[in-house]
Amino acid sequence: MFRGMKTPEIVATIAELRSHVAAWRGAGQRVGLVPTMGALHTGHLSLIDAVRSRADKAVVTIFVNPTQFAPHEDFDRYPRTLDTDAAKLGEKADLIFAPTVKEMYPEGFATKIDVGGPSEGLETDFRPHFFGGVATVVAKLLIAAMPDVAVFGEKDWQQLQVIRRLVTDLALPIEIMGAPILREADGLAMSSRNAYLKAHERAIAGKMNVILRNAKDVDQAKRDLLSAGFDSVDYVAIRDGRILAAAKIGGTRLIDNMAI
Repeated sequence: MFRGMKTPEIVATIAELRSHVAAWRGAGQRVGLVPTMGALHTGHLSLIDAVRSRADKAVVTIFVNPTQFAPHEDFDRYPRTLDTDAAKLGEKADLIFAPTVKEMYPEGFATKIDVGGPSEGLETDFRPHFFGGVATVVAKLLIAAMPDVAVFGEKDWQQLQVIRRLVTDLALPIEIMGAPILREADGLAMSSRNAYLKAHERAIAGKMNVILRNAKDVDQAKRDLLSAGFDSVDYVAIRDGRILAAAKIGGTRLIDNMAI
């Protein structure tokens, strides 16, 4: 399918990444960064389109970050499809930064960034390790590339607020863009984890966005998710004019949010 298609150059070290960025800056070009964990889908590709509206060059990072997974979560089975991802990117990206774990966390690594404020509650109540891992790796990626702009999807709404707080507090001269959620035909938010869903689970998953859109209150929305076939609901909450939810079906945990 992708035979003969041009793919971006892939680099695995921070030094190589900085060398490319320095050359672009020397030519007066603006640099955009799109951090991902790979297993790219149309939603990810839309992030590149978004960042290109503010930058001349687009760097996509592909790194499955171990520090944001708890021991019982899906780090080992999270899809790793670098060659396919590169082919999907085609000419959309100018460079892929795909470091090893050792490159990002060399021996003796002992630093962790803890962002309070927007990280409190919701995801943190159920995944207390998560935002520490996210904040640390995102800070490393931003400092490594020092882009003019970086884009993150609004599906991870709380994460987006955490990253904005991080950049503000550390006085990093980087614009953080939020990109709208891309959805499947039935409204399911696009996610790499959707690939885990069995056929009957996929049908149930598509009901989450409908339930959130029609929610009158969070307690009723929780009951509706369970009635629709979700096995458990971590939370449904309203924060800053958005309704947010996390629920599990089979072995897959799905999140979504939308303005109300």
